[in-house]
Amino acid sequence: MIGRDAELTVLRRLLDAAIDGHGGSVFIVGEAGIGKSRLAAATVEQAYHAEMALLQGRGSTLCTGVPLRPITEAVLSLLRSSTVDINALGPYGPVLGRLVPDWGTPPAQQENGSVVILAEAVLRLTGLAGQDTGCLMVLDDLQDADAETLMVVEYLIDNLHQQSTVLLGTIRADDSPALAVAHAAARRGKCTLVTLDRLGPDELREMVRACLDVTDDELPTAATDLIWGGSGGNPFLVEEILTAMVENQLLLRDARGWQLASPPPAALPAAFARSMGHRIEKLAPPARRLLSCGALIGQRFPVTVVQAATGLSDRDVLNHLNGELVAQMVTPDDQMSDWYAFRHRVTQESLLALIEPYDRRELAQSVADAVAKVHPDLPGEWCQISAALRLEAGDTLTAGRLFTEAGRRALAQGAATSAVALLDRAWELQAGSPGDVRADTLEALLQALGEAGLVSRALALVSSPDQVGELDPRRRASLHTRLAWTAMVAGQLTDATAQVEIARDLLGPDPAPQDEAPIDIVAAHLALDTPGKEQLEVAEALTRRAATVGAAVPLPVVACQAWQLLGALVRHRDPAEATRCLEKARSIAAEHDLPIWEVHALIRLGNDDALLHGTLDRLEQAREQARQVGAVTARQQAEASIALHLIMRGAYAPAQELIDQVHAATSRTKFTETTQYVLLLKAVLAAHQGRRPQMQKALAEFRSWGGDESLHTQRVHGLAGAFCALLEENRPLALAELSLAVGAEETNPTVFHLSGRLGLQPLLRAMADDISWAEYEELTSAPASQLRWDRQFALFTRAVLLGRAGQHEAATATVAEAMEVASLYAMGRHLALRLVAESALADGWGSPVPWLRAAEDYFHQANVEPVAHACRTMLRQAGARVAQRRQGAGEIPAGLRAKGVTVRELEVLRLLAGRLSNREIAARLHLSPRTVERHISSLIVKTGLPNRIALSDVATEIDKD
Repeated sequence: MIGRDAELTVLRRLLDAAIDGHGGSVFIVGEAGIGKSRLAAATVEQAYHAEMALLQGRGSTLCTGVPLRPITEAVLSLLRSSTVDINALGPYGPVLGRLVPDWGTPPAQQENGSVVILAEAVLRLTGLAGQDTGCLMVLDDLQDADAETLMVVEYLIDNLHQQSTVLLGTIRADDSPALAVAHAAARRGKCTLVTLDRLGPDELREMVRACLDVTDDELPTAATDLIWGGSGGNPFLVEEILTAMVENQLLLRDARGWQLASPPPAALPAAFARSMGHRIEKLAPPARRLLSCGALIGQRFPVTVVQAATGLSDRDVLNHLNGELVAQMVTPDDQMSDWYAFRHRVTQESLLALIEPYDRRELAQSVADAVAKVHPDLPGEWCQISAALRLEAGDTLTAGRLFTEAGRRALAQGAATSAVALLDRAWELQAGSPGDVRADTLEALLQALGEAGLVSRALALVSSPDQVGELDPRRRASLHTRLAWTAMVAGQLTDATAQVEIARDLLGPDPAPQDEAPIDIVAAHLALDTPGKEQLEVAEALTRRAATVGAAVPLPVVACQAWQLLGALVRHRDPAEATRCLEKARSIAAEHDLPIWEVHALIRLGNDDALLHGTLDRLEQAREQARQVGAVTARQQAEASIALHLIMRGAYAPAQELIDQVHAATSRTKFTETTQYVLLLKAVLAAHQGRRPQMQKALAEFRSWGGDESLHTQRVHGLAGAFCALLEENRPLALAELSLAVGAEETNPTVFHLSGRLGLQPLLRAMADDISWAEYEELTSAPASQLRWDRQFALFTRAVLLGRAGQHEAATATVAEAMEVASLYAMGRHLALRLVAESALADGWGSPVPWLRAAEDYFHQANVEPVAHACRTMLRQAGARVAQRRQGAGEIPAGLRAKGVTVRELEVLRLLAGRLSNREIAARLHLSPRTVERHISSLIVKTGLPNRIALSDVATEIDKD
């Protein structure tokens, strides 16, 4: 590599950093022929010798704009040289099935169509491939890459620093979206730009010497001056001009070395500026037609197609491709067998420029027919290539039909932006087509616009009579319904409501049930987001109607949506019916092979199990099933649900790990709804540990992601704020927080049922003597009160009311029952014990001292000092001895700690295992014998054991443990 030492050094350092675990991105930028691909190839060679994993793809593989073709080629190149454990990629393995058919067909549902999810899958693949020795991913000619490839590239740029991967891209210096991405990343400090300049005169002379394999003395200065004047230092032009000078005998070799012809020209003739064209003119007609067919396909072309287009025999094709002149223009492809590639883009462009328009149309028709013959189903990119060839041949109607099909395929692949471009092209070409043909294209275009986030354009298009006037009302209503759902998911509720109304108007007063059911589903979801006490009833009525139709027609997706929504809507009234609804949804999904909907039903069933019984088995099952089918967002939802229940169990460390894991993924992929939810979970997690600053920070981050606290009042105030206040021993604030949560639930009922209305609030009201037996019975008779989290507090509430009524034995028995229900919930259980012990002390019932000791120990260990201090204060007020919190308190066995055994008493007890006398123990612990005697007496009283022999037996068991 002449004149590129500095650039090679930069690239070598990036590779070394990646091997050390610090990845990054670099883009080589320069004009055509400047040596970008050669520099990239030199970097690949370095990575190969360093035993790094390699991925290589090109932006101009066949024709411009084939969705994700460079990424697909790069992934396949890795798999040809390495073995990848797909299971190690978790749910992202099936997602890559979009690129690697051998890895299975991913579910067709929308959530797996996200380019962001695919980008995350590629990121994880490169991390897995390079986990030992690093990874280099090279994407050549990115100026021709499609929009989705650039989305993946941009995602990788922002996240590769977390792993041992280098992304290297080459980009022509002309304006292009790829160059804009690279410059923007460089401004953010996220990538390195390597800009290649032309060679200087000395470097050019060195290059010419290397090409001719001569010393400096054997090379005439006049020759390099001529080449400099013609090339300006562009390496490709240097080679082309040098070759032309030799071929045309302007540069001759004799015994003295290389010499210019005499008389030497003052400047290169104009023909040398067209040296490539001059070389093409020398081709035999069959060879020229063969290469021209290849040029129409792209920078690379398959032998099978060009052979079919030219009608040449196998021998003739190979003879032409291996001929000396053709071999200067094309070379066997280094990635795919039976394919050839032009050595440089200029060769392809020159071939196309020399074809007369009429001949070009005839040639394009021949190549298109050959493609149809070799690939009759037009798989993959061949559909788009065939569309471009038919357009070149002047067959606009067929081209429009093929562009529509290519757009549909791109949309199914998740390449919504490319789909919009393809379908826009089809829409333009079909201006004179029949109405039903244009209607098919319009439907696909509207869906692509919605999924590409261009909702406003889609709304404008579907609202234009000039565009959709040819559609019958039912098809127009279907389009408006689809847009209503898209707008609702995007949070544009006003637009969504308007689309629902338009759809209903188009269907008239007596719509067909199968047309109305999808509208009802959207309208039901919109009702849930509308303030008002009656909205749950409205949503349920709409959903039941859709479920009935979905089962009768059948419309399996509508039925799944309806039964799952019903499961959430009826839970407050009948948890058993909610479970039946969800089981119905799951059954329909399984019957009709809808794996994503089946996973979502399983998640809802798992949440029901966790809420009613505290079990997480089905949520874990949903999590694993989501991994198996590649349902990334469904798995994240399952993990977020598991995290919530871990928080309620007091398993804060695993909950934190899950939350951080989901948050890292969803914030990187910009999945707003799930990110907002896990930020709420972060707030709840902090609140349940009494960490108000962290709770407030999480809520601030929730708001920064566009979260609206007013829509989540029950969680923010009931599940987070109230508990945080209680752990600060601020009961008035806790009651105020609960009032906000319960008030919001009464004003705007939701499907979230952990506001505290049926659990924590009645307990605090009972503590304040502010709830009657009748009101308590009314609350606990509600079906929704059977949720286990609320039920523990409801039972503790009953114990307080019984104790205050003088039914002491019943109150104590109820506490025992409550403890059984609360056995899963460490923090909730101990907080309730702290509260109930206060009433038990006041009303003279139960075992408040052991309860307080258990609560004090828990909250001391949890570093929630306000509650631990309150417990110690009440213990003193009860006349119980309060152990000092000294170093080593954590070593006291739980049973002894509950009985008030101190650290010093434990030290004395352990020495009793050796049957030591008081004097011997005193000597060991530097105490007086009398002090040891007092400690032993205290141990006998606290443990209830008869003598020191029994104590020594206990000490022996402790030492065994």
